[in-house]
Amino acid sequence: MSRRVRRKGAQSKDKVISQTYSEISYSETSHLETKRELDWTSLPDDTVLQLFSYLNYRDRANLASTCKTFRVLGSSPCLWNSLDLRAHKCDPSIASSLASRCSKLQKLRFRGSDAANAIMNLQARDLREISGDFCRDITDATLSVMAARHEALESLQIGPDFCEKISSDAIKAVGLCCPRLKRLRISGVREIDGDAINALANCCKQLGEIGFMDCVNVDEAALGNLMSVRFLSVAGTRNMKWSSVSLFLGKLPNLVGVDVSRTDINSTAVSRLLSSAQRLKVLCALNCPILEEEGNYGVYNVKGKLFIALFTDIFKGLASLFADITREERNVFWDWRNSKNVDKDLNDVMNWLEWVLSHSLLRVAESNPPGLDSFWLSQGATLLLSLMQSLQEDVQERAATGLATFVVIDDENATVDRGRAEAVMRDGGIHLLLDLARSCREGVQSEAAKAIANLSVNAKVAKAVAEEGGISILANLARSMNRLVAEEAAGGLWNLSVGQEHKGAIADVGGVKALVDLIFKWPSGGDGVLERAAGALANLAADDKCSIEVAMAGGVHALVLLARSCKFDGVQEQAARALANLAAHGDSNGNNAAVGQEAGALEALVQLTRSPHEGVRQEAAGALWNLSFDDRNREAIAAAGGVEALVALAQNCSNASQGLQERAAGALWGLSVSEANSIAIGREGGVAPLIALACSDAEDVHETAAGALWNLAFNPGNALRIVEEGGVPALVHLCSSSVSKMARFMAALTLAYMFDGRMDEVALVGPSSEGISKSVSLDSARRMALKHIEEFVLTFSDPQTFLAAAASSAPTSLAHVAEAARIQEAGHLRCSGAEIGRFVAMLRNSSSTLRACAAFALLQFTIPGGRHAMHHASLLQKAGAARILRAAAAAATAPIEAKIFAKIVLRNLEHHQVEALL
Repeated sequence: MSRRVRRKGAQSKDKVISQTYSEISYSETSHLETKRELDWTSLPDDTVLQLFSYLNYRDRANLASTCKTFRVLGSSPCLWNSLDLRAHKCDPSIASSLASRCSKLQKLRFRGSDAANAIMNLQARDLREISGDFCRDITDATLSVMAARHEALESLQIGPDFCEKISSDAIKAVGLCCPRLKRLRISGVREIDGDAINALANCCKQLGEIGFMDCVNVDEAALGNLMSVRFLSVAGTRNMKWSSVSLFLGKLPNLVGVDVSRTDINSTAVSRLLSSAQRLKVLCALNCPILEEEGNYGVYNVKGKLFIALFTDIFKGLASLFADITREERNVFWDWRNSKNVDKDLNDVMNWLEWVLSHSLLRVAESNPPGLDSFWLSQGATLLLSLMQSLQEDVQERAATGLATFVVIDDENATVDRGRAEAVMRDGGIHLLLDLARSCREGVQSEAAKAIANLSVNAKVAKAVAEEGGISILANLARSMNRLVAEEAAGGLWNLSVGQEHKGAIADVGGVKALVDLIFKWPSGGDGVLERAAGALANLAADDKCSIEVAMAGGVHALVLLARSCKFDGVQEQAARALANLAAHGDSNGNNAAVGQEAGALEALVQLTRSPHEGVRQEAAGALWNLSFDDRNREAIAAAGGVEALVALAQNCSNASQGLQERAAGALWGLSVSEANSIAIGREGGVAPLIALACSDAEDVHETAAGALWNLAFNPGNALRIVEEGGVPALVHLCSSSVSKMARFMAALTLAYMFDGRMDEVALVGPSSEGISKSVSLDSARRMALKHIEEFVLTFSDPQTFLAAAASSAPTSLAHVAEAARIQEAGHLRCSGAEIGRFVAMLRNSSSTLRACAAFALLQFTIPGGRHAMHHASLLQKAGAARILRAAAAAATAPIEAKIFAKIVLRNLEHHQVEALL
């Protein structure tokens, strides 16, 4: 097209007319482009019509409104032969606005009962085919009017949902009003009586195919009156009297194919039907439990007739329908489509088989019955891939949906069966799906993207998708104006973004911007597209570089918009998770502060901690925890009611998941860095639930609870509350028994704060809590605490190594002790000047245990390589700690542990001084 446009634009006396396209230099082309504007209205009519044909009806109408030329061409009947409204809202006003273009409309697809009522306003009297999806609420009146308005109808399909509000009356009306009807497929009708079936038989003389799927009752005797019917499906229909059915169907003179899949038909009825129906070529009985239990497979081998079941070799059976076109049985569909076969009857059989197989395989996949692994791995996956290449669009869509469905074995937890997913990949399914995703047909795009998304839960498949260019394809689909397409593409990017190796690739192809734009494009588009977009952004935000791109693309504003205004739990949860991940890179970018400064962000997250949905509460608490690392955010969260909300959350999460407990305690830990917040947490009743969480069996939970209690204990009033609430035994247990060194360390520091003497002054005034006084012996609690602090510190000391270090004081000796005593995670802790000052003061405490604990703590905070070691060293220098440390190291009465740890801290300070000068 570009070649034709450029040459058309060059028509004049210009010399370039005599040149071929390849001979025009880059500079000459650029000169041409800047010299004259391209006139799109001068394109040939056939080119414009071709361009229009690739657009959906809304874009087509919008483009047609730009100028008179396009308006005339945009109304051409050839562009409006077919209309797919499934992805768009269709109400009476929209249908009326399209009516002037739809006078020659022949094929219509829509979704939902509202659209079913609206399509009558299209005034499309010449409609030949109508297909309606998800019409659970469609009524007799709507279907009857639809039939009466479209007398030329040849094909009517309503399903696959159960149409429980349709009765025999509406089906009778279809028969009476649509004499040209050739195909009728309808699902989930409660009862189809003899009058309805007889109306079809008497009035629709060309009716060659009927599908009464998943119905409750069908009049068996009346089925025997459908003399013109060649193909019949009663798949999933219950309450059939199979002895009668086989008798009546056996009398139909034109019956070629019958589908009884997912019914309770037995081997006797199958045998009778195969032998009595003279022209019958194919009987399909997929997933019929009674047949599979009986196992009497020999009775189904009737010469010249194909029987299809889960226990038969389906490909071999299909190949038997042909004389010579199939060399490889598994390529039977491919060979048939590419053959020059002129046998109309055989082509009709194969087209019908494609439809019933795609329908039944999808239904089987949706119900996910046990015991079908062998079938799916040996035949099912390959069948779906073969059907996905059908020339029938609805078969393609259903096969792609089947692939998306059969790999998922646990919907609730999005668990994908590894064997099934990798079977699709081995059979070339990824390439086929990506080809379908490139299609200009939006229905196929949507279902292919859904299959790619589900399959990509498997890491190997995700890698294959990425290697075949799937990330770029999904990013393009996420920009679609069709919400259903964009939703499934966002789901694919969500699953692919789980892998760290794919995050950068998604960002490189513009996936981040596409996902953010989805939120602005459909702010009220339902939970599907918004949850997937937010979920993908949450995964991407976990990566430092991608998180910057999310923020630059407007992601902070978009995600806060969702957190504030969206009412869907899934969307709220993913939006909060995304904000939590954006705020988790405080040391490397400014996203933490940016989220806190976004209007309404903190208030929204505080409000979400009160959600009835646990996942939402968990992610909101996690976001507040990460945001609380920023000083301004910390105070703003408190001002927004965060203290009260998080204390209430901690009080009510004793039976909640480990994740919620960890984040609730973590958020209080982050807020309690501020002394004002710490006091407020104590006053609001936050001590008791934190002590309860500190007793958790989960390492991550008691670690964050210990951290929060450590901050709270800095305040003497809170320290007394901890004693009164029974916190000393809980902290002692943590200090001595936790598998986490970090939790033991913080429990020891908490106990050291509590019993360094400052709490005694508060205790003299009286209990900190109002109401009933608790009888607590501070002396016994102090003895218990100091005993376990000492035991904790001694676990990091080896007497012989300490004696050797004390004797030599050589740097290598001290380094060996420091490394042995190092708690790796402690390097992430950041202490304030007041906290460092308190440990320095503790070096002069009368208790040798507290002196050793203080020196040990300062060692952890200043070890080279720690995240905040330089900061802590600077605070120690400002506090004049070197003199006190030297005194502690030289004190004759000090325990050897305190001396050695003090010497190591001095060495660390010297190291940081040298580093600061470099």
